[in-house]
Amino acid sequence: MSGRSEFGRRTASVVRAGGMFARSGLWRPGPPVKVVRQLDALRRWGTLLGGTVASAAARDPDAVAIIDDVGELTYGEVDARTDRLAAALGRFNDSPRVAVLCRNHRGMVEALVACSKRGSDLLLLNTGMSTEQLVTVLRQQQVDVVIADAEFASFIAAVPKTVHVITAGGTGSELENAIATAPAGAVEPPDKAGRTIVLSSGTTGRPKGADRHSSRIPYRVHERMFIEAPLFHTWGYAMLQTAISLRATIVLRPRFDPEQTLRTIDATGATALVAVPVMLQRVLDVPETVRRKYDTSTLRIAALSGSALPATLATAFMDEFGDVLYNLYGSTEASWVTIATPADLRAHPDTAGTPPPGTRVAILDDGGRPVPPCTTGRIFAANSLLFAGYTSGDTREMRDGLMSLGDVGHLDVDGRLFVHGRDDDMIVSGGENVFPGAIEEVLQKLPQVREIAVIGVPDEDFGQRAAAYIVLREGETLDADAVRAHVREHLARFAVPRDVHFLDVLPRNATGKIVRRSLTPD
Repeated sequence: MSGRSEFGRRTASVVRAGGMFARSGLWRPGPPVKVVRQLDALRRWGTLLGGTVASAAARDPDAVAIIDDVGELTYGEVDARTDRLAAALGRFNDSPRVAVLCRNHRGMVEALVACSKRGSDLLLLNTGMSTEQLVTVLRQQQVDVVIADAEFASFIAAVPKTVHVITAGGTGSELENAIATAPAGAVEPPDKAGRTIVLSSGTTGRPKGADRHSSRIPYRVHERMFIEAPLFHTWGYAMLQTAISLRATIVLRPRFDPEQTLRTIDATGATALVAVPVMLQRVLDVPETVRRKYDTSTLRIAALSGSALPATLATAFMDEFGDVLYNLYGSTEASWVTIATPADLRAHPDTAGTPPPGTRVAILDDGGRPVPPCTTGRIFAANSLLFAGYTSGDTREMRDGLMSLGDVGHLDVDGRLFVHGRDDDMIVSGGENVFPGAIEEVLQKLPQVREIAVIGVPDEDFGQRAAAYIVLREGETLDADAVRAHVREHLARFAVPRDVHFLDVLPRNATGKIVRRSLTPD
């Protein structure tokens, strides 16, 4: 990409972000010198992650950027530290391809920002994946550098010798040492922005800002955003981008614990919580006497995405914490295509909401024709944030510029979307995509197993869960715990079937194909 076209892209991204900036208060007058520095940083860097940090530091260098278990960092400190880390990454390659396997803490944020400043391609590794899966990905994606929390020792030990490893997590980590020993001084914007690959879905493309697809959520400048959703997931990553563009204080904890969530909101005065539905269910499961110990009155927004939000959970949470709930529906490929506000959820707790500005949603029949309101069909959507493609080279089905989201549902007469489920057999459990074929392939390797079928069944907490139906070889025995242990050894934890059924035969049609709809949880 030429310097002129890159400059034009950055300028256009600043213009597009203007609407959200105005609504949230980001363009309020301030000290002229700081405003000039902020605008200059945006002009030079654009609105990608590295640029928003540079811009925030230029405007509010002393504002608290991150609160985690180690302490606090200001935007000025994050900007300087990520400049150093970007310089340190340059020791390996001019623009090394970097894979990151970290929980939610300052090191994770700094790694993402430094990669953006370096122009490096970035792979967000899922902490739930097995060592075998992670190492395979490193080889497939030709990774140069891995930044991983020290707790993932078995993965670190298995990283190919040709890949440089930087351990993270804690004050004495190699990541901290790399920052401390790298030369100080500002880095220059890269000639070309790196790509971000989200391995939970295998999508790839230029990292996109979250300015429009979250526009219906009333975020404000200097928000105190507690991001519980994993930063390696599309949802957590997008809300990190939003938080930095708002010069918000980002509150992070490495592991989710429901009472700790309440304690953290109380201790930090968090005004926004970013989570997935099952987390809110766990918070509601905390005994009422314990919940009442913590002051959560500062919370104005609880933003959810990643999996289906049960209607009963939406109502129960708002009854307990107030009408603060916002639910975003979409996919990694198309970003968020509808947003349900508290008013939407009070009126219809099972709705996915309506599209934000610039997004089209349509319900089509199998022939690609629009269906009338309140008629079930396949969900398609279009906006400017459609993904670049799968790392495998596959593509999603397109109809007149609209992309299939792989779900079925309907629109009501007011344009609200209602999602009924998947139009294929993919299982979405707690925001993670689980393909039954991968589980079946692993279980088929057990010598006792003759036939296997895996389907998704409804789950109150996770939206769906995997259920395995197994036919054993004659004379063989196997128990459910052994089945789960075998899957856990080879696949991510969210792929482990919680339901294991042993059958005499699998239902098949006349051509021998398994009739999955005949498999039931009971």
